Amino acid sequence: VKGSGMNAIDHNFGRQAVVRYKMAEAEVVRAGDFVLCAVTGRRIPMAQLKYWNVERQEAYAGPEIALQRWRELNPDG
Repeated sequence: VKGSGMNAIDHNFGRQAVVRYKMAEAEVVRAGDFVLCAVTGRRIPMAQLKYWNVERQEAYAGPEIALQRWRELNPDG
């Protein structure tokens, strides 16, 4: 996109991966450098992806954010 300063091969930004989250692994559907945190919108480098929700198919940037999201989804839990 002209004027955006960002494109699919920009090494500073990389390409967003498409991932299918399973119980024990994250299956890469389309290769990329990162996924987005469902709570913060922060980019999570694929090498650092460790937290996700299988049912909601959401990635989380860290354990605190995963817990925060769990509490949002389970207010009585």
